[in-house]
Amino acid sequence: MDIERLITDEIYDKVSTESCGTSKSSESGINIAGYLDDTLLKADATPDQVIKICEEAKEYKCASVCVNSGYVPLVSRELSGSGVKTCCVIGFPLGACTTETKVQETIDSIKKGADEVDMVINVGMAKAGNWKYVKQDIEEVVLAARGKALVKVIIEACLLTDEEKVKVCAVSKAAGADFVKTSTGFSTGGATVEDIRLMRQTVGPDMGVKASGGVRDYKTAMAMIEAGANRIGTSSAGTIVKGAS
Repeated sequence: MDIERLITDEIYDKVSTESCGTSKSSESGINIAGYLDDTLLKADATPDQVIKICEEAKEYKCASVCVNSGYVPLVSRELSGSGVKTCCVIGFPLGACTTETKVQETIDSIKKGADEVDMVINVGMAKAGNWKYVKQDIEEVVLAARGKALVKVIIEACLLTDEEKVKVCAVSKAAGADFVKTSTGFSTGGATVEDIRLMRQTVGPDMGVKASGGVRDYKTAMAMIEAGANRIGTSSAGTIVKGAS
C-alpha cells in the first residue's frame, strides 16, 4: 500500500469541505454514562483515587475506567463483574517511544486485565510525513491486542493540520484500529467539535471516534456525540452524568 497516496488531495478536499452531518439527530433519553471512559491519568494519582473512580464508574455504569498501565491490575480487580471495562494508555503521553516498547506495554497490560488500550501515535513521524512508520507503529499494537482488547489511536489533533488529521485517521483505519481518539489531554489542546466531525467523516460510520481532553460537562459531551463521537474520555464523569438530569 502506498501510504502517501492513501488520502489523495481530491479526497482530502472532499472531507474537509463537505458538510458533516451529526450522527445523532435527537439525544433525548440517551444513556450518557455508557459513552464515558472515566479517566484518571495524572502522575500523582494515588491508589485510593483510582479506587474512587472505579466506584464512580460502577455506580454510573460507565463504559470504562482509563488509567496508566501501572494501575491496570488494581482497576481490573475493582471492576471485576461490574460490566465496566478496564482501559489503559500506551506510550503515554508523548507517543515517542519505540514501537517495541508500545507492543510490550500492550501485551503486559492485557495480561494484567486491560480490555481496551489507547495508544499515542508518534506525532513527530506524522508531522514528517512518514506514514509508513505511523501505520506500522499502530499495526503492531493492533496485532498484539487482536482478539483480546480494543485499540484506540490517540492522534493528538491539536498538533496536526487538518490534512494530517485526515491522513492519520485513514492510516489508523487501514492498520485495523477500533477507534481514533482526539487527544491525550496533556498537550496544547483537547477535543473540538470540528475535529470530531472531520474524524468521523474520514473513518465513516463503522469505526469508533473518541473525544478526549477538556470535556467536562454534559453540554460539551452532547456536542461531541452529536458531531460523531461514540466514546468520551473525561475526568468529570460524575459532573456529566449529573448534568443529564
